[in-house]
Amino acid sequence: MQLFAPLYERAMRWARHRHAPWYLGALSFAESSFFPIPPDVMLAPMCLAQPQRAWRLAWITTLTSVLGGLLGYAIGALAFASVEPWLQASKYWTAYQTALAWFADWGVLAVFIAGFSPIPYKVFTVAAGALSMALLPFTLASLVGRGARFFLVAGLMRWGGARMEAQLRRHIDRLGWATVALVALGAAVYALR
Repeated sequence: MQLFAPLYERAMRWARHRHAPWYLGALSFAESSFFPIPPDVMLAPMCLAQPQRAWRLAWITTLTSVLGGLLGYAIGALAFASVEPWLQASKYWTAYQTALAWFADWGVLAVFIAGFSPIPYKVFTVAAGALSMALLPFTLASLVGRGARFFLVAGLMRWGGARMEAQLRRHIDRLGWATVALVALGAAVYALR
């Protein structure tokens, strides 16, 4: 049953849309301070659809992510008392506690690690503001960490280019159903524990 192929085709059409870079920038900005969906899910297909623009798209994603991180920093510095009850009630409270521990152990290096890894960067931006971390080191660590991540994604998609897009198009339904099966298996294992 072809469920994922039409979704893939639609995503690739959207990735080629003339306003797509603006949407990418908005998503990247929002994700760094409050939105749950990482920009990689938009950056990767855009770079795959237009490999010649990969570096430009990585720059857009990096710069808008750092700007969003500065908003997260401002939220932590100026409005933490207002967001703390929500944060405690959300799934991000444990990540926030982890961020505090990492800052105590590694300082600004924690921002770099969170910026590069799939750890929720937004939690670290808010925590950095709440802890009054020095703004310049925070910004530089964000720029390097986020840049490394997004340029890596863009580089891999550019390197794969049309060849990778053709392979994905051919196998997208198998990959999609395999992913669904892995998620279902993981949920079952988790439920049995």
